[in-house]
Formats: sequence, structure tokens, C-alpha cells
Amino acid sequence: MNKNLIISTSINPPTKAIRKFDNLKNWTLIVVGDKKTPKNYKLKNGIYLPPEDQEKIDKKLSDILGWNCIERRNMGLVYAKKANAKIVALVDDDNIPYKNWGENILIGKKIKAKFYKTNQPVFDPIYQTNYKNLWHRGFPVDRLDKREDLSHTIKEVKVDVQADFWNGDPDIDAIARIMLKPKCNFDKKLFPFYSNKISPFNSQNTFLDARLLKHYFLFPDQGRMHDIWASYYLQYIKKVNVIYSEPSVFQDRNVHDLSVDLKNELIGLKYSSAIINKMSKKQFKLNDFFSKKSIKAYNLYLKHF
Repeated sequence: MNKNLIISTSINPPTKAIRKFDNLKNWTLIVVGDKKTPKNYKLKNGIYLPPEDQEKIDKKLSDILGWNCIERRNMGLVYAKKANAKIVALVDDDNIPYKNWGENILIGKKIKAKFYKTNQPVFDPIYQTNYKNLWHRGFPVDRLDKREDLSHTIKEVKVDVQADFWNGDPDIDAIARIMLKPKCNFDKKLFPFYSNKISPFNSQNTFLDARLLKHYFLFPDQGRMHDIWASYYLQYIKKVNVIYSEPSVFQDRNVHDLSVDLKNELIGLKYSSAIINKMSKKQFKLNDFFSKKSIKAYNLYLKHF
């Protein structure tokens, strides 16, 4: 097996995106199944983890995560740890990879990138692109008017997390999607870049140094903030450099009920800014914002590390 693993979840038959990921050289695709995943789900080259195999890995963790949720992806992260992965890519099954996906991997390398220094406690990566009317999912909405057109310098940086962007339907809050219905084509010339402050990244098209998996967990019970708050927590608990790189997928978004998306993002509207404030003051504690179930799940996850 390759030491570079792609991890996804899906309740659909193999999609166009999954088939493409399954045929990439130098990568092994792991699809974490769910109760709604077709029983005859098969990959040509990759590995499918049906529910019963996940329960063999850790029944307690599996039970507390629950079913029919994207947090099942945590079982894939545990699998990656047991497989001694070096780089883990997290992808969605509706993000169709471009031909060069996975070829320009920056993890562990020292590169020259645009560096944006801000005095704000959180950085919105989308605002530094050619779509300033949008914002990254999970960026505190009450801070939208505090974003700035920042000048940049060029710095050398060692990459720990590589968050590739996405053309087509971008990863934005339901509020922006309902209002603006954007179809994006991000300007490649603006990448790569990073900031001196915590910033949101998702589990949609992101590459992680596998040594960070201990501190990266998709928290259940947090609505659509599961991966965003995971990214904030990783950056809080570990000093990591998150580099935003040019789009490497086209998102042909699965059918979503935007009213449900909005409902599941309300927890972020309520607490994301407070989380960032606590983190900026080095006062953040999981039990201030996360449910007992969520923390118990994380503690079970930690036992694998």
C-alpha cells in the first residue's frame, strides 16, 4: 500500500470523483462506508471500509460517532495511523480532481509563499482571492467587516497542512450560497499563501502530515463545524503552517437542502467567534464549547495514538 492515503466517506455509488481518485498513481484511496452506502460498493484499486470492518477497528468509537454522518471519516484517520501513512488527503466524493491533483504536494517541504500578516485573531483565505464577496465556511460572520486587503511579503515556510482550493461551487457558508449562488474560478496566480493567524480549512480537499493526526479530529455533535473547528483546534494545540494552494478539484456539489445546511451551521454562527477569541488569548478549553459526547469521542480516538 502507498504511504499516501486519500480518505473519503460516501453514501453514493462510486461517483465520478471517487473513480478518478481510485485510479491515481502513488495514492491509495480509502472510502469509509456508512449505513446508507450501497451494499455492493466496490473500488477498482482502493480499499472500502464497510461498517462491520470499522467496528472491528474500534466498536466504542464507531458507536459514539453514530451513522450517516461525515464524522465517520475519523475511522479512516485511525486506519491511516495503523497503516503508517505519511500524508493523508481528505476529500469529498463530489470534488472532481484535476489531472494534476496530488502531484504538487508541499507537505514537509520548504517553499516560498505569500505571507499575509494580520492583527485580527483569525484569517479568511477566500478574502485574499478574486472573490472578496465570499468567505470560507466557518469564518466568524461577525468578523466579515473586519477583513482587510492585506499586502504580502514572500517568505520561506515549511508546510504542515496544504489546503487546496476548489473551483465550481466553493466551500462557503449556506448564507452566502443562498444569497449569491457562486460558481468560482479562482485565480491561480494568487497562490500559494498563508497567514500568521488561525484560519479555517476543511476536510474537502486538504492534505495533512500524518504526524498531525493525533490532534486532528472531526468532532461529532458540532453540525457543519465538525471539520472547521477541527482545523481551529489543530492550529491552537500545535504550531502548524497552513498553506492555501491553487484549486486542484472542481466541486460539482451533491444535492443539498440549503435550509438544513443553514440549520447545521447555526452553532458556528453562535460560537465560532467566541472560540477564536478564547484561542487568541490562550484560554481555550474543549469543554467550554464541545459536548460531553464530542469530547468522549475524541478521547477514544486519542487511544489509537
